[in-house]
Amino acid sequence: MATETNKKNELGFWSIILLGINGIIGSGIFLLPNQAAKMVGTASIFVLIFDALLVFAIAVCFAKAATYFDENGGPYLYAQDAFGGFVGFEVGFVTWAIRIIAEATMAVAFTTALGSIWPFAATVVGKDVVAATLIILLAIMNIAGVRVSKVVNNIITVSKLIPLVLFIAVCIWFIKGGNFTPLFPGGHYTSGTFGPAAVTMFYAFTGFEGVVVAAGDMRDPERNLPKALIIVMLTVLAFYILIQVVCIGVLGTTTLAKSATPIQAAFGRVAGGFGSALVEAGTLLSTGGLLVASSYITPRSGVALADHGMMPPALAKVNKKDGPWVSIIVSSTIGLLIAVSGTFNYLAQISAISRFAQYIPTCLAVIVFIKTKKGVPSNFHLPLGPVIPLVAIIVSIWLLFQVTFQQIAWGLGALVVAVPFYFLMAHNKKRREEAA
Repeated sequence: MATETNKKNELGFWSIILLGINGIIGSGIFLLPNQAAKMVGTASIFVLIFDALLVFAIAVCFAKAATYFDENGGPYLYAQDAFGGFVGFEVGFVTWAIRIIAEATMAVAFTTALGSIWPFAATVVGKDVVAATLIILLAIMNIAGVRVSKVVNNIITVSKLIPLVLFIAVCIWFIKGGNFTPLFPGGHYTSGTFGPAAVTMFYAFTGFEGVVVAAGDMRDPERNLPKALIIVMLTVLAFYILIQVVCIGVLGTTTLAKSATPIQAAFGRVAGGFGSALVEAGTLLSTGGLLVASSYITPRSGVALADHGMMPPALAKVNKKDGPWVSIIVSSTIGLLIAVSGTFNYLAQISAISRFAQYIPTCLAVIVFIKTKKGVPSNFHLPLGPVIPLVAIIVSIWLLFQVTFQQIAWGLGALVVAVPFYFLMAHNKKRREEAA
């Protein structure tokens, strides 16, 4: 009977697909089409295809690695199994950092969207004040033990997909062919613009790893996950290309590049105040809902580290309302500092960069597993053997060279911060063992 209940609770094929689409489509596609257009013009369409291919290659590596493990955990488990405790610790620690950076980025995304109807939020001071207020209020809410309703997830999904579907369905009839020329700004390609554009738009594709990491909750993941990933990536790519094509076709690359809220601007030109208000509401509801959910999950990533002996036990302290107040304060403080450090476009790049601290070790782990787990049963065959993970690693490293040192420091700095914690926790563990 218990087995039947577990089967009922498992995610089926179409549930995996919906989970994947919901996990990927977020604030990025609402607010980033202008940045890609500013850097490479109409060629931004090809940037999306490039990013989708890279994400798919990385996702395939995640899917392959997941088939070797029955438990949830994802990159941390893969890195620890393939490379030992230190690398596993680094990846586990950076998972918490990635969530903090993502939450800070979402707070600024909400502020950016709000700026289109409240001018104060569009100023530098206003952006910092609003983002800081959001982070502090959410921290207080979580310390007080206020739990997020499951209904929030449904609101998030509906609020972001309906405006996007209507935007494409309506505005596609108002595309002007002349807006697609020239292919590049000024009529010629400027060296060094494709890479930064690819890093920026890569943020819009992040989130797929959540589906793969939850493979343990899926029905027949070896068979369903690879097929679901293909459908998810093709669906998201089609969505994104249509959105970028419509934005360019309605506004033109010059106007698009100057718009802080591109989809809202394009829909507003076609449908007037109704179209603008619909997208504005969708952006705020989607980003705000994700931010609320993230504020609950992020500090609990820190608690998980403490529970596994990877961080000091104090981080797992809870109050009478079961709120992990220490982790909430630490996560919120770091997130606040990141939020006031730059604009949404800048933070989106940092958030994308931080993900590679999970992606690259997972791709490397798959190459190791091909040799070390030959005898382990796996129904998922990785096409071309180590070629796909190798290509994913090379392209990922190339992307990391397309951004500034400061962005690298923000995005991957957690790897350095983790080192003393690793030796501290190892020392404490040794002392406990000797005392016992």
